[in-house]
Amino acid sequence: MADKNRKKPGEEPVDPAGQPSSEPHSEDGDTADVDGIEELIQAEDADVEVSTSAAPAGSEPLSDDDLSVFVQAEQDLLADMRNDMKRAQAELVNFRMRVERDRVANREAVIAEVLRSLLPAMDDLSRAESHGDLVEGSPLALVAQKLRGGFEKYGLRVVGEKGEPFDPNFHEALVQLPSADVTVNTVADVIEPGYALGDRLIRAAKVAVHVPAE
Repeated sequence: MADKNRKKPGEEPVDPAGQPSSEPHSEDGDTADVDGIEELIQAEDADVEVSTSAAPAGSEPLSDDDLSVFVQAEQDLLADMRNDMKRAQAELVNFRMRVERDRVANREAVIAEVLRSLLPAMDDLSRAESHGDLVEGSPLALVAQKLRGGFEKYGLRVVGEKGEPFDPNFHEALVQLPSADVTVNTVADVIEPGYALGDRLIRAAKVAVHVPAE
């Protein structure tokens, strides 16, 4: 059977709907497609050129004033960052110093509290020694020696000696005795010795004081 859609020589091409085709044609059937592609490419190139020519310039060199403003802003930013860093370092150093100072103070407070609890035993040993009960080489004398050595290891020192000037910061006057032999208040006798740990007073010495006679 002959193909009804076959084109006869000299006839216009007809699409399947029966209408003459509007597509350009040539003898080889490819020229119209090539021309359309070239026109499309040219149109796209024209659009690119228009958009490129209309685009604002993005890489213009900075003027001297703008450059100086930019450099100054950078320098200010670096200076602020450097100051912040120095301030942070100073705060860290101060914090470490406060921590160390508080640690030492807490340690001394704990030691002072422990030593204060042992002072009654030291008073008994001192009274026994004053009555001649601490015979050299005796067990009680050895105990007293070890206790005093341990206290000295932590810096405990006795406060209050007969004949030294009276100091209300370290002495507690229980008795005042007028005397013509002194010109300032002087410790006449130590009733109960005091103790200090470094600059920290653990217990004031109870003393009798000679005061200048009028």
